[in-house]
Amino acid sequence: MNVAKIAYKPVGLVLGAASGLIAGAVFKQAWKVIEGEGDAPNATDEDRAWKQILLAAAVQGAIFAVVKASVDRSGAVAVRRLTGTWPG
Repeated sequence: MNVAKIAYKPVGLVLGAASGLIAGAVFKQAWKVIEGEGDAPNATDEDRAWKQILLAAAVQGAIFAVVKASVDRSGAVAVRRLTGTWPG
């Protein structure tokens, strides 16, 4: 295992936790724009239609994927700048 991979392990763990928090906050704001009010529906919310539940799940998944990829890529770039080697 090279130095960059070792250096990236703790960075990756911290960035993973941070990306989850960021994505959650972004999703809450996005859902307010989409629905105009309230929290996103849970899959077991009896009062919500399938369309709302599936839309919320799709939007949440897309946001989490984009935020995670952005944060992971930024972390890898930072490790390369510090070590001179790509951590992948």
